[in-house]
Amino acid sequence: MALLKEEDRQYLENLFRENLKDKLKIILFSDKAAGSKLVVPGRVECPYCQQTREILEELVSLSDKLELEIHDFLTDEILAKKYNLDKIPAILFEKNNNVLGVRYFGIPSGYEFSSLIEDIIDISRGETQLSPNTKAFLATVDKPVHIQVFVTPTCPYCPRAVRLAHQFAMENPLITADMIEAIEFPHLAEKYDVTGVPKTIINEKVEIEGAVPENVFLEYFKSALKA
Repeated sequence: MALLKEEDRQYLENLFRENLKDKLKIILFSDKAAGSKLVVPGRVECPYCQQTREILEELVSLSDKLELEIHDFLTDEILAKKYNLDKIPAILFEKNNNVLGVRYFGIPSGYEFSSLIEDIIDISRGETQLSPNTKAFLATVDKPVHIQVFVTPTCPYCPRAVRLAHQFAMENPLITADMIEAIEFPHLAEKYDVTGVPKTIINEKVEIEGAVPENVFLEYFKSALKA
């Protein structure tokens, strides 16, 4: 059954037709038994894996520039470890045989669906909307940086934080930016004391409460590099 309304499908088809430039592979790590009534010993529980898969399958059907590759988190354990994945559903992006540091952990629904669409367009076009000043600084980053942005589907301010973090990752392969759906991963929300969203953690040291402008986010980012 289609998840998108017909008018939404047409809108996205036109949006992709006008904006997608290069081919893009979306990689999903999930539980292939999700949605099944079978009980598989040792199987990872993933209540949102099936819905995430359906969302992505519908999206890639809207453009020949998009491809979906699905891996089982358990049977493809070696590949999951290669990408440093420890939870599902996990969404990654591959372009020109390179896997980017733009990642989603949790279903990209609600307000985060817009983040997914905008990320797809930016990655395909190979450009972000960041300022020249921010891009220039990010080009100088020479050591790994890990950004985690905690969100919920009903948070209207979360996409701004996710998009900033993801665009930072698009500018430099040493930067990894994760969207983490706080409700799906309560153990992480508790670990990082997430009492409100969006909440961003950079390199386990610097915390940002709420959605902040690009220039402010950059200063927090610089502080994390110095910490």
